[in-house]
This record gives sequence, structure tokens and C-alpha cells, in this order.
Amino acid sequence: MATTNITMRMDEDLKSQLQELVSNLGMDMTTFFTISAKQAVREQRIPFEISMDIPNANTIRAIDDVRHGRNLSRSFSSVEELMEDLNAED
Repeated sequence: MATTNITMRMDEDLKSQLQELVSNLGMDMTTFFTISAKQAVREQRIPFEISMDIPNANTIRAIDDVRHGRNLSRSFSSVEELMEDLNAED
């Protein structure tokens, strides 16, 4: 099988960190990129999740409430106690 060279640019710190990681896994950068390329071709997708995990407005409000102890239900020491509270008529 014929091979070809690929030239790419990468931040020096990122390159160093990746080199250390793949070295600790027993491979070099070429092996890492070849494995990643083969996996992508085989699966016909990027072989890892790429996302912008940004919470929506409701989630941000809920996180803020928890951090500040607002809008929280009281705690229960047993399921029975919880069920009594749920079934109580207000």
C-alpha cells in the first residue's frame, strides 16, 4: 500500500500534550492519526463526540437556584415520608 505525507499546523502545547498521551499509550502521532482516520472512514463519522455543551436558560437558572439554596424541596429520611408529603392535601 502506498503512503503519502500530510502536513498540518497545531499549537505547540497541544502537540506536546498529545505526543505525551499517545506515547503513554504506546504509539506515536502517526499511528494515532492513522487509527483515527481508519475509524472515521469505517464508521463514516467523526469517531468521538464533538459538542458545545452549553446549558440552556432553564438549566442555568436551576444551577443558580441550587448554588444559592433557592426553590429546593425539603429533604426526606425515607420513601414513606416522601410519599406522605406527596399525597398530603394542601
